[in-house]
Amino acid sequence: MKRYLTEMIGAFFLVLTVGLTVLSGSDLAPLAIGSSLMVMVYMGGHISGGHYNPAVTLAVWMRGKLGAGDVAPYMASQIVGALLAAWAVLLMTGSSFAPAPAPDAGLVAVLLAEILFTFALCLVVLNVATDEATAGNSYYGLAIGFTVMVGAFAAGGISGGAFNPAVGIGPIVIDALFGGGSFGDIWIYVVGPLAGGALAALAYRVQHS
Repeated sequence: MKRYLTEMIGAFFLVLTVGLTVLSGSDLAPLAIGSSLMVMVYMGGHISGGHYNPAVTLAVWMRGKLGAGDVAPYMASQIVGALLAAWAVLLMTGSSFAPAPAPDAGLVAVLLAEILFTFALCLVVLNVATDEATAGNSYYGLAIGFTVMVGAFAAGGISGGAFNPAVGIGPIVIDALFGGGSFGDIWIYVVGPLAGGALAALAYRVQHS
């Protein structure tokens, strides 16, 4: 239970930071989001692994570092945390939010952005947080958080920069229920990141074959 609680808390503060910084219009939102993930990874990495992302959970399971029985509870905890965070943003600001592709971005470009930067994130996680060669390092949280920051700066203007099904599902559900939004884009933020996570696990196997 402590691992699932940790996953929920980490996902909560990640999505809370996403919502508050995006709604504030700050140009430094990607830096805040990456930093939020970094500190949450350091907070819970030794307890749950600090995934806070169903795509990371999928990659770590495929890597063989998470039991099959933990996959669904981890993902459910992360999504619950994201839902609660999106609701908290609505209560705090009076506005809902949701990731969305750029109006002029094609579907291929949007999916490719989500796949590629989730791939990068998951491959970094596997190499810095699950590999015996880097065991005990002190930089794993920094590397993971900065990967998300890089992705958000580089591709946020194309795909919305979720790279995480929980970041897509939680805000989109709350926005659709309470903000007049739509469920139409939710599949993008599930399919793209999960594909990126699976590809990262396969790439990791090749790297360490």
